[in-house]
Amino acid sequence: MPAALRPETAVLSIGTRPDCLPEDVLALLEELRAVKPVWIELGLQTSREETARFIRRGYTDDVFEKAVYELKRRGIEVIVHLIMGLPGETKNDMLNSVRYIAQLPVDGVKLQLLHVLKGTDLYDIWQRDSFHVLTMEEYADIIADALALLPPRVTIHRLTGDGPADLLAAPLWSRDKRRVLNTISRTLKSRDLQQGKYFQTESKYEYGFDDIK
Repeated sequence: MPAALRPETAVLSIGTRPDCLPEDVLALLEELRAVKPVWIELGLQTSREETARFIRRGYTDDVFEKAVYELKRRGIEVIVHLIMGLPGETKNDMLNSVRYIAQLPVDGVKLQLLHVLKGTDLYDIWQRDSFHVLTMEEYADIIADALALLPPRVTIHRLTGDGPADLLAAPLWSRDKRRVLNTISRTLKSRDLQQGKYFQTESKYEYGFDDIK
């Protein structure tokens, strides 16, 4: 029996790339949505095009926006992945990525810190250039600001993450997830921040899709 038809299936959650959604795939997703709710997770990671080229993301922000539009036009929920701490990015660069998705009709976001894993190109760059890896306090501060910039309607699906213990080179503090979450909580409290506090501008997408090019 197809997964969508199983009574125990509540939601179909699919992770993909925004450049892997041709018309036939979108049509299939729309058909599936008629059976069960469909969530599509898209890995934007950053809205900074220079960083996107560095990490070999393989598509432009315009492609991402079009994918969001096509999915939402079909009533499909969209969850976006962002990575904080990518090499060369300032705090403002990271928050600009948050501001970018805050103006799009996304339904959820997964916030993730950068992990340097052994055996990757990033690991080789880190060993060679020693680019800055966020401290726990820096990460908590950025996440607090990110939450304040996101509209209240957006569901936060993730605040942190941890890499495989045998592969993780940095940041090692990310292994202690409870401590990370407690640090974020204390930062929010000490700075009197909560989700949506700094979100002010309504998105053009709120007023219908006809104006989107």
